[in-house]
Amino acid sequence: MSLLNTIVVKSLPLVPKSIVGQVSKRYIAGESLDDAVRTVRALNTNGFLATVDLLGEDIKEASEAIQTKTAVLRMLGAITEERLTSNVSIKPTQLGLRIDRELCYENIKALVSYAKSKENFVRIDMEDSTTTDDTLAIYYRLREEGFKNVGVVLQAYMKRTETDCRELLRVGANIRLCKGIYNEPPAVAFKDREEIRKNFMKSLRILLEGGAYVGIATHDDVLVNHAYGLVKDLKLQPAQYEFQMLLGVTENLRASVVQNNHRLRVYVPFGEQWYPYSTRRLKENPHMAGYIFKAMFTSS
Repeated sequence: MSLLNTIVVKSLPLVPKSIVGQVSKRYIAGESLDDAVRTVRALNTNGFLATVDLLGEDIKEASEAIQTKTAVLRMLGAITEERLTSNVSIKPTQLGLRIDRELCYENIKALVSYAKSKENFVRIDMEDSTTTDDTLAIYYRLREEGFKNVGVVLQAYMKRTETDCRELLRVGANIRLCKGIYNEPPAVAFKDREEIRKNFMKSLRILLEGGAYVGIATHDDVLVNHAYGLVKDLKLQPAQYEFQMLLGVTENLRASVVQNNHRLRVYVPFGEQWYPYSTRRLKENPHMAGYIFKAMFTSS
């Protein structure tokens, strides 16, 4: 990271919100569902799949969880009405996990049930390590009730992930595998970049060899190339896995994945809670700080 980027990233709380908004346009579809629909339609036209995510997490009131559920139901309806090739991603804390696990379960079950009626799919995101056990418990319960149109996420930086991979294989899970973004303690998470890469590669092999459908979620070209080799060695067909990337990140790599005849799903976030999401993305991708610096001197 250059000195300039370091300074800008550390100064993000002082940067005008309008400037962050200008730069974050590449990371988020906008504030409204209509914005998300337009973005997904454009992605579909260019050969990409999508998953739509309503921004916001860790709500404090049950009423907010119900509002989120209603909003996601509208998202699923819009995907069907607009004939988009997209599913949805949801965060358990956004649906009441920290308030009451049963409330969260009922909300997610309602979404998965409605998605099933629309022949669609719901991805349950994984958040910080304090939610992992509850999130997996909800997922296993849904599978026990017969829902197959639901998937979960595993994070390669978590030391428990290999065990979770093997357990999830027993239920034929659909899994998104990513590195992980939360600041976890060394007791539960690998901190070294190469250790995380190694665990990602190991976990991916376990899942693919075990027959799981995996969303290979990474912007790391080393891991993308490793996945290319793995799917070739295992003689997998494109319908047996997919790559996944965030909107606005490593777009050249994203395009090359599709050009190499692999399926790729783009994560499309939208909503009024765009600011905390955008600042997190910028901190994770410090090279974007240069765009903030430029925007500060070119905005009217």
